[in-house]
Parts: sequence; structure tokens; C-alpha cells
Amino acid sequence: MKRKFLAGLVLPVIAVVLAGCSQPAPASPPAHNAADVTFAQGMVPHHRQAVEMAAPVPQHTANPRLIDLATQIQQAQQPEIDQLTAWLKTWGAPPPATGEMGGMDHGTSMSGMVDTAGLDQLRDQAYDRKWLELMIQHHEGAITMSRTELAQGQDPGAKAMAQHITDTQQTEITTMKSLLGS
Repeated sequence: MKRKFLAGLVLPVIAVVLAGCSQPAPASPPAHNAADVTFAQGMVPHHRQAVEMAAPVPQHTANPRLIDLATQIQQAQQPEIDQLTAWLKTWGAPPPATGEMGGMDHGTSMSGMVDTAGLDQLRDQAYDRKWLELMIQHHEGAITMSRTELAQGQDPGAKAMAQHITDTQQTEITTMKSLLGS
């Protein structure tokens, strides 16, 4: 009788203890660090410049390969701008200003930002050459920023985007160098 009584007390206690052990840990937001924030805050204006450089290409050249490349750059980078901006909001970090972009016609302090002064005056082959040279430089800057994120960042999504940017833009650099040679 004592055994049944003790078993009746001990078994519920064990069940409660085991049930407490089986509860999932509360979900926490993915970890990010200062390198992730720096990457996002830097890449947003960097991508904006690429999108702005790509937009007028059809008005300056009849080269279908260059027009296709510019369209591809716009289509790839605008969604990345949107994602980077969303991460900054989630992380409680301020997004870069949407007004004037650092480096646009006013110097090149950020990695890969290019001075596009005079580009809009060019047409056809002269435009193609200058645009390709500037975009190669611009992409090299994005790759540098992405490699820093890969080495120092913590957020899995930001690191995946950095790897994607590195891979995609390296391929585009190869294409642009080929176009320069043709």
C-alpha cells in the first residue's frame, strides 16, 4: 500500500520534471553583429548607384549585350536593396539616406563607389567603354565589401547574400571584361 501511495506521488513529479525538460527554448532572433550592420548600410547606397548607372544605358548605346547586362544588374540589385533595408529595420539600425548618394559625381570614399561625371555626355562605343570600366570598378568594390562581411559578419542571411553578391558580380566582371575586349 505504501508503495502504491509513493508511486502515486513520485510519478506525477517525475512527469512534471520531464515535461519541463521537453519544452522548446523560446525562439530568439538570429544573431547579428556590427559587421552585418556595416555591410547592409554600405551595400544599400552601393547597389543604388549601380541601379542608377544601369537605368540610362538604353538611351546611350545600341549594344544589346550591354543593355541586357544593365537590365540584369537592375533586376538583381533592387530586391537586394529591399532585403538589406528590411534587415536594418529588424536590427534596429538606421537605413542609409535615400537622397544624394555618396560617391555619385562627388568622389569615391566608399569602396567601389565611382565618379560618373561626364558619363551621360557619351554615346555608343565611348559610352560602352567608360560604363564598363566604371561598373567593373564598382563591382570590385561590392566584392570587397562582401568579403569583409563573409569574414566578420554573423547573420546567416547577410552572409549568404554576401556570398551571392561575390559570385554574381565576379561572373559579371568576367562578362564586362569580355565586352571590353570585343
